[in-house]
Amino acid sequence: MLQTHSGEFAALLVAFFWSITALSFEAASRKVGSLSVNIIRLVIGLFFLTLLNLIVRGLLLPTDASLHNWIWLSVSGLIGFVMGDFFLFKSYTIIGSWFAMLIMTLAPPMAAIFGWILLHERLSLLSVAGIITTMAGIVIAMFRRDRENRKVTVSKPLLGLLYAFGGALGQALGIVVSKYGMQQYNPFAATQIRIIMGIIGFIVLITLAGKWRSVRTALTDRKAMIPITIGSFFGPFLGVSFSLLAIQHTSAGVASTIMALVPIFIIPPSIMLFKHKVTAREIIGTIISLGGVALFFL
Repeated sequence: MLQTHSGEFAALLVAFFWSITALSFEAASRKVGSLSVNIIRLVIGLFFLTLLNLIVRGLLLPTDASLHNWIWLSVSGLIGFVMGDFFLFKSYTIIGSWFAMLIMTLAPPMAAIFGWILLHERLSLLSVAGIITTMAGIVIAMFRRDRENRKVTVSKPLLGLLYAFGGALGQALGIVVSKYGMQQYNPFAATQIRIIMGIIGFIVLITLAGKWRSVRTALTDRKAMIPITIGSFFGPFLGVSFSLLAIQHTSAGVASTIMALVPIFIIPPSIMLFKHKVTAREIIGTIISLGGVALFFL
């Protein structure tokens, strides 16, 4: 069972890891800005990955990667980390991590479409049913009905929603390009390549924006560095690596759908940490979404 669905189990772990990451990076981004958080967490994540690869593989850098691996994983790093995460972290400061993660549930259907176009992937009817059921549950949890006007509304700033949409697009395209670029290469070493290119991309962005003083200030802010370090361990290190492991053993569409459970996993800590009030609609959406995930394991 575990071997048969190793990709799905890995994706489920990713959803858990990214829940911790989203909450951590929202707190840090509000304190020191999204650009500073982005480059610092990538550097910390690269440290963890380099240490792991040195111990497990005996290689400080992914020097055993092919030219194909380097080219396409670098492209994936620019799309996923630089474009996708830049927009996602900006959305955290406007609409919060919980709502941003709900918008990120658009990534699975996007990934399925990109997987169909670029990788010629096919999904079974049961997998399609799982995707539809999971997405239906998340949509139910995301929207609310205005009792006065009797309309379904999403009362969040448009700019924040657009940033989150850009994050979803970057994640979807990035994960499909990662699968094409990684093939049978080691997922942790592949993540190392992606992060290296992500760091280079953010160095260019921060230089052009003249934000290096903000980065130095963030490094001396203990209240910001604690959540950045926690988020870096569960995000660029464990989360991204396991996401590549997931897409290596299942389709990009299925993996992305399971990973989209992040907003559901965020609900309990939101209640405990931020006193978020969970509505009946959100509970119903959670149950339906988890039922959809169960279909992937049948």
